[in-house]
Amino acid sequence: MGSSRILNTYIQQLIDDSTPENPAWNIEKSRAGSTNTWNYIDGCMIKALIELYGITGKDVYLDFADRFIDHFVLDDGTIKYYDPKEYNLDNVNAGKTLYRLYEITGKRKYRKAMDTIYGQLQEQPRTKEGNFWHKLIYPHQVWLDGLYMAQPFYMQYELTFRDGHACSDSFHQFQVVRELMRNSRNGLYYHAYDSSRKDFWCDPVTGLSNNFWLRAEGWFAMALIDTWELMPANMSEEKDTLRRMFQELIDAMLPYQDADTGMWYQVINLGRIAPNYLETSGSAIFANAIMKGARLGVLDEHYYDYGHKAFQGICDLNLNEQDGKLLLDNICLVAGLGNTDHREGTFDYYMREPKVRNDAKGVAPLILAYIETIRHDQQQAAADMDGLVGANGQPVVRNGRGEAQR
Repeated sequence: MGSSRILNTYIQQLIDDSTPENPAWNIEKSRAGSTNTWNYIDGCMIKALIELYGITGKDVYLDFADRFIDHFVLDDGTIKYYDPKEYNLDNVNAGKTLYRLYEITGKRKYRKAMDTIYGQLQEQPRTKEGNFWHKLIYPHQVWLDGLYMAQPFYMQYELTFRDGHACSDSFHQFQVVRELMRNSRNGLYYHAYDSSRKDFWCDPVTGLSNNFWLRAEGWFAMALIDTWELMPANMSEEKDTLRRMFQELIDAMLPYQDADTGMWYQVINLGRIAPNYLETSGSAIFANAIMKGARLGVLDEHYYDYGHKAFQGICDLNLNEQDGKLLLDNICLVAGLGNTDHREGTFDYYMREPKVRNDAKGVAPLILAYIETIRHDQQQAAADMDGLVGANGQPVVRNGRGEAQR
């Protein structure tokens, strides 16, 4: 059974086993035994299903996604279990699903819900540099994760409903992250930054955390390419800057790509130190980001192969069958900094966070990467067809050297 067939079966299995109240891919909620809420994990999965509908045309994906989001969004645009006053950037992520669902279904409540989420960003506390706090409970902190959770939604809302009024603000937040959080020696970005320099996990001089965590690095890569894709032509200078940031980040990651599997390690630059491991979610995120970058022309075409190698490596190594069920393995459940758990951001900390199966933080980017392989195959087929048919619509006859005969 090829990767495509296995993935199609696996995705359908997850859909069949899921409801809005109990999604099979939200391992954090199932382990906690708590009511499912509006959260970024489901947002990742539903967005991936909407994009899968877009490339396959299969209504099963759209119907499930619509039912799932409809369950949480009320007629007045408020969202069950979502409190904007928590100022949690993670909760913005699921809002990305609303644009496409509103476009397809025309449900007014989806439009109103976008306003609800945008209202959070209007009041979101900021660091002294102008970046959104990651959450109210993490004051003065910027996490790479938060750029992915919020900035594509922010940019799209400004372009769709406000004539691009604050697009420059979104762009500025990327600039700050590059200036403050990038290591100039290896090109990688630290997981987080505390502008107050007060939290126990940060360097008291730089405000930076200690390590380069794979999934956070991946979220930032996706934030760059997704936001770049949204930006209009009249932001050409800003687009060029994000393009360069994305290119340099991918080039910084490639030396750390595992030669055998194409995957990356949980702590990116310490792959040879036990018990570091090849982590699925971050590898899938980079597989998607790299292949998407190649498709959009932000990266040269040959970069596609790096992303595809990671995608295939994940499928070969970590997508397995057990007791008649498909399982995606070696997904870091969660990693963060601070709070009551004393998540100190050391190498040992990232190693002791649990590994789980089937969590959407790994499943959703693998689906997005799968979509990129479909797009690539379609483009290749179209290119091959163009090579077989001339401008006059007649078949091209080639000589023994493969040259078109006139």
